[in-house]
Amino acid sequence: MFTGIVEELGEVTAVENLGDASRFRLRGPVVTDGAKHGDSIAVNGVCLTVVETGDGEFTADVMAETLKRSSLGALAAGSRVNLERPTAVGDRLGGHIVQGHVDGTGEILARTPSEHWEIVKVSLPAQLARYVVEKGSITVDGVSLTVVDAGADHFTISLIPTTLALTTLGIKQPGDPVNLEVDVIAKYVERLLGADAGERAK
Repeated sequence: MFTGIVEELGEVTAVENLGDASRFRLRGPVVTDGAKHGDSIAVNGVCLTVVETGDGEFTADVMAETLKRSSLGALAAGSRVNLERPTAVGDRLGGHIVQGHVDGTGEILARTPSEHWEIVKVSLPAQLARYVVEKGSITVDGVSLTVVDAGADHFTISLIPTTLALTTLGIKQPGDPVNLEVDVIAKYVERLLGADAGERAK
C-alpha cells in the first residue's frame, strides 16, 4: 500500500522490449536505498516489483496488461517518473490509501497558472466518473490529490509549488497521458451497497 506522497522524481534509463512485456531500468537513489529483489516501488502510480538493484537504479518487468491499462507504455529512456516506496506499518498516512492499481488513464487538457499554484484540468474516463467527487481524493501519476471540481468527463486539481517542483505534474503538458487511480473506498462502498440492494430485492 502507498499513500500518494512522491518520494523522488526518478528517471527511466532504459526500456527493453520482451515481446509480451517490457523491462524497465529506472534511476532512483532514494527509493532504492535498502531495496531488494521482490520489493515493491510505485512508478507513476503503478506498483511494480523490483527485479534487480544496484548503483541507485532498479529494474522491473511490466506485463502487457499493465502497459495497456496505464501510461507506462509511453515511457522511454530519459522520461521522468514519480517514485514511491510502500508505506511501512506505523508510518503517517500523509495522502490517502493508494494501491498502485491503475483504474485508467486520463489526459492533461489544460493548465491555468496562478501566482502561488496552478489549476490543471484532466480528462476522465466515463466508467470512473462516478467515483470522483468534489473535495474527494484521486491519484494522478501516483500523486495523492484533492479534486477541486468534478465533471462528467473531466476533473480539476490544484497544484502547490512543492508538487509542481517535485513531481512529473510540474512538467506534463496538454495532451500528455496520466495514470488515474480512484479512491478504493468508493469502489468497495459501491460493491457493498449493490450487493445489499440485491439481497433486499429477493
